[in-house]
Amino acid sequence: MNILIRGATVLTMEQPQPLLHNGEIIVEGQYITHVGPAGSVSPERTFDRVMDARGMLAMPGFVNCHTHAAMTLFRGYADDLPLMQWLQEKIWPVEERLEPEDVYWGTMLCCLEMIRSGTTTFADMYFHMDEAARAVEKAGLRASLSRGMIGLSPGAGEALDYSRRFIRDWHGRAGGRITTMLGPHAPYTCPPDFLNRVMEVAADLKVGIHIHIAETRAEIEEIRQKYGKTPVVLMDEVGLFEFPVLAAHCVHLNEDDIRILVEKKVGIAHNPESNMKLASGIAPVTRLLAAGALVGLGTDGAASNNNLDMMEEMRFAALLQKVATMDPTALAAFDALSMATANGARVLGLHDVGLLKPGYKADIILINLDQPHFYPRHDLVAHLVYAARSSDVETVIVDGRVVMEKRRVLTMDEEEVYHEVQKRSQRLVGTGL
Repeated sequence: MNILIRGATVLTMEQPQPLLHNGEIIVEGQYITHVGPAGSVSPERTFDRVMDARGMLAMPGFVNCHTHAAMTLFRGYADDLPLMQWLQEKIWPVEERLEPEDVYWGTMLCCLEMIRSGTTTFADMYFHMDEAARAVEKAGLRASLSRGMIGLSPGAGEALDYSRRFIRDWHGRAGGRITTMLGPHAPYTCPPDFLNRVMEVAADLKVGIHIHIAETRAEIEEIRQKYGKTPVVLMDEVGLFEFPVLAAHCVHLNEDDIRILVEKKVGIAHNPESNMKLASGIAPVTRLLAAGALVGLGTDGAASNNNLDMMEEMRFAALLQKVATMDPTALAAFDALSMATANGARVLGLHDVGLLKPGYKADIILINLDQPHFYPRHDLVAHLVYAARSSDVETVIVDGRVVMEKRRVLTMDEEEVYHEVQKRSQRLVGTGL
């Protein structure tokens, strides 16, 4: 389908002039083929659709660099607990009861929430990933999917075999919207001998690795006691960083850790809200960026956030760095917005996502600017980071396909999703209204 979007204020995310007032965008198939000012498209051209976007801001869709999609099933189930107690006493026991169809519906709810809040791409690490992939294909989103693996588990070998088969089955599916990675959980659950096996598969299948690193002080201490070094140094010495790596959290880092992450071009997923809720700490984002690290934003799972709202994530990322450094200039609005879009895409290894630019995938959201919190119009970028709400997102296009228009999601039955999720979550945890 060919689409002309006309009359929008266009936020391309390209410096030095990221904003284009009264712009025009042409979408042809999966790609953006033109971005220009009003009148730049010949009036003689015909399109399958012309969208009147006056009063709207067109921008790239948000990129959620780290989540556990089907954990929407556990939203509100285990709140106000420290990470290890939360995992060991609440989350891991109930996850053992998960059935494949539970993951399908939990991921559908995740996709629904993401579409309605303007996220067009996400990275997921969880279980029963065939069902997660089926949900992504149905919902119309773009996703990097990995089967989570616990190397200390008796089923570690089976999980690795599953991952190998899953990658072969799903990498590049859904018209290229689905990509895959390997998902060893963390250094404290995946010892070096297991990671060596993971790296053999990564080399064979030519895929990257999605892993949690340096999330809590307890992890730092455990790795130090076992190996006499930090998790980052351990992963470097194991050889993990010779592969494309998506490292979630990276909260507790020293200067040597930061140097390694920069030198090895590790993509970092910063999860400010989850880190705050679990009291894991504040990642040194300003130091990472100053050193040249590649940092994106993630929500983590809905059980530890408790929503998947990337607008909130941007805001908290910026505000946390300001208060942590006692510097109000730390992590400026445009930098936070870049982490949520263009830089997030690079973290996931997607080099044609995250900008509104010819040759890039047509992942576009339209935001209704006719709201009290967008006035006066001093700085639209600042308004997006510090004032906007996810409910301001009116239309979402992914891969050239309209998946939400005028707040109506077109790829799924919302009531069916709500019904299935409520029924399944009550069976899993035994609570609910």
